[in-house]
Amino acid sequence: MQSSNDVAMGNTAPPAPPAGDAEPKYGGFSRFEIELEFVQSLANPFYLNDLASQKLLSDPAFVAYLAYLQYWTRPPYLKYLTYPGPTLKHLELLQQEKFRQDIISPELAQVLAAEGVKASVEWHKDR
Repeated sequence: MQSSNDVAMGNTAPPAPPAGDAEPKYGGFSRFEIELEFVQSLANPFYLNDLASQKLLSDPAFVAYLAYLQYWTRPPYLKYLTYPGPTLKHLELLQQEKFRQDIISPELAQVLAAEGVKASVEWHKDR
């Protein structure tokens, strides 16, 4: 049952990219800014581990929200991501139930962090 404060995720359109001050603010930030900050935090595997430890990754409403955030994989939203590689990789992995269960392991979070560091070092070597 949905409470009066819940937002139905199935038919909610992505927010418009920044265009001015017409958009409502939540704590001084637009919906776009809040979602951008959250989706970028998904690049951190230790944050994903924390979400799993709080059992958020098994909450159907939260899983639906992660599916909704897929709009960040497409233009024009993609250009706003600071770290698109790990952000989008983890957003994609979070669509899989097995990954949402496995990320509770601190060892997996450590492996993902090490892979991220290695990818960054390799990228800078190639430049």
